[in-house]
Amino acid sequence: MRKLLDRYFKDLPSEVAVLTAVAFCVALGFGIVAPIIPVFAQTFEVSALAASSVISVFALMRFVSAAPSGWLVNKFGERSVLWIGLSIVAISSALAGFSQTFEQLIILRGIGGTGSAMFTVSSMSLLLRTVDGAHRGRAASTYQGGFLFGGLAGPAVGGLVVGLSIRAPFFVYAATLSLAALTAYFALPKGLGHPTKDTTESAELQEPAMALRTALKFRAYWTALVVNLSNGMTSFGLRSALIPLFVVSVLQKSPATSSYGFLATSVVQASLLLPAGRMTDTKGRKPSMIIGTVFLVVSMLCLVASETLLGFYAAMVAMGVSAAFLGGAPSAVVGDIVDGRKGGPVVATYQMMSDLGIIVGPLLFGYLADSTGGFAWPFIASLIVASATSVLVMFMPETRKPKAVENLAA
Repeated sequence: MRKLLDRYFKDLPSEVAVLTAVAFCVALGFGIVAPIIPVFAQTFEVSALAASSVISVFALMRFVSAAPSGWLVNKFGERSVLWIGLSIVAISSALAGFSQTFEQLIILRGIGGTGSAMFTVSSMSLLLRTVDGAHRGRAASTYQGGFLFGGLAGPAVGGLVVGLSIRAPFFVYAATLSLAALTAYFALPKGLGHPTKDTTESAELQEPAMALRTALKFRAYWTALVVNLSNGMTSFGLRSALIPLFVVSVLQKSPATSSYGFLATSVVQASLLLPAGRMTDTKGRKPSMIIGTVFLVVSMLCLVASETLLGFYAAMVAMGVSAAFLGGAPSAVVGDIVDGRKGGPVVATYQMMSDLGIIVGPLLFGYLADSTGGFAWPFIASLIVASATSVLVMFMPETRKPKAVENLAA
């Protein structure tokens, strides 16, 4: 275990290990509670649409709270916003477990979405700001690994927890979030990222914050935004909303087959995260993003061209390769542009694109499925989105600085 940790965190600042541990705790708890949220909502005798809205309101509040969270990061520092955001999600989740009405549940999940936005924006901002360009890709991939491994462990634990009570997962989720908040509060240096209290940072880290309008002048930043939007629509939105239905209605397989496919995606992604991060640092952000978007195209092609079990698993494997390379490279581009400065709104806008994709993707692809009576057009639409994104990436400028490679080799 020690050798494995050394392999992942060698040459990375201690903040990366802390943020990865926080991400694991958050994803572990979410993996426990997520599957039972709609089921719990239906205990209040509401429709399936209303039960699904409990999930949507969390994503919606994450989206609308991202921009204010970016402002808070610049105003009060990443560390403060990070642990306060986690505390908000923890408290709201515990209270959700005590909900007596559907209205209470949906309000509390909305509040949790606000805290989640504070956490994601501040943690990514801190990660990109404290890691130098020579290690930025690997740091982002390692951080994503925390979410991935926590997400894999969550459902396994959740099966045991829900057996106790349908409300129990909310309290376990609150406990893992509290652990994450305490880790952030005590393990991250006090004053870290605060505009006036942080006296240990280098002069580079104390440069004025980067304004969003400045970042929007960079074509590479626009490309990173589009990649995150496209990834949210296809890799997350399409996969979660339509692929399970496709497996049952077209492939005539049990829901367990979907779970096996998702597991294949996660295993492939986990095995490639570290090599993908290293490639992002040594070969450049652009090559990694090209690989990621091309494999996203391949995964959509498999779904369009072959309505077979083999085509389904091929799509899931290709999606795992794509997720590994797109998990760190676009984030590294944003880090290169911010270049050690505070950039709360810049990071927040980048994060918002993924949430927007997760909101819009299922609605768009679901509408196409309903209006055409099949899955061909939703898959074709997702293929068009992925292909257009891949072409855009091929023409983006490289943001990795040559000195990053020299430092890495030194």
